[in-house]
Amino acid sequence: MNTTPASDIPVFTAHGLTKTYGEGQAAVHALRGVDLDIRRGEFVVLLGASGSGKSTLLNILGGLDTATSGSACWHHDGQAHELIGADDAALTRYRREHVGFVFQFYNLIPSLTARENVALVTDLAQDPMKPEDALALVGLGPRMNHFVSQLSGGEQQRVAIARAIAKKPEVLLCDEPTGALDCATGIVVLQAIEHVNHELGTTTVVITHNAPIADMADRVLRLGDGRIVETRVNTHKVAASSLRW
Repeated sequence: MNTTPASDIPVFTAHGLTKTYGEGQAAVHALRGVDLDIRRGEFVVLLGASGSGKSTLLNILGGLDTATSGSACWHHDGQAHELIGADDAALTRYRREHVGFVFQFYNLIPSLTARENVALVTDLAQDPMKPEDALALVGLGPRMNHFVSQLSGGEQQRVAIARAIAKKPEVLLCDEPTGALDCATGIVVLQAIEHVNHELGTTTVVITHNAPIADMADRVLRLGDGRIVETRVNTHKVAASSLRW
């Protein structure tokens, strides 16, 4: 297994990010001046309670949302590309070509097989891996021809991971990927994400409110009230298989 540490090459840099929903007394300040950097190949966990700003930050980095103020740059081929203020066409291209998303709920099509769900992405990507290879990478090769309804929750989440990585994204963004799963099943899903990070070198960011999951990261950013309130480097990472909650 490739366990090469993350490089010093930045993938994301953000300065002074704010996000406000609404106006006046009803305004909700989801982010209150966030600075961060995420490096190529790094495994980062965003930890914090519900409402701390984790998903808002992830959505801005993924081009699903835009900030109210501040800067968020995506670094690619030696150039910094500003995400804040980019038009819809540029953000769509960015999401399609460079980012893989995994959410708490799998968003699979029940009438298709696991392989067919992954193929929906590979048919649109520029240089994808084969659906069979993506499913094998998350341990689902033998289940590729099963319909979604024939798969367990953990297997469905691994199909969602395979779908996200099949286009060979530089970044994998995961929002509470184990939130709907029990501990044993969640660990299997985290092992799949861990494997992708190790084998493909995919920069990986995982949102969780579950503190033990943070132990598998290279670095942990704890959010509270829209700010990064703590940064921790794990000098000794814990394998996903050893986690318990």
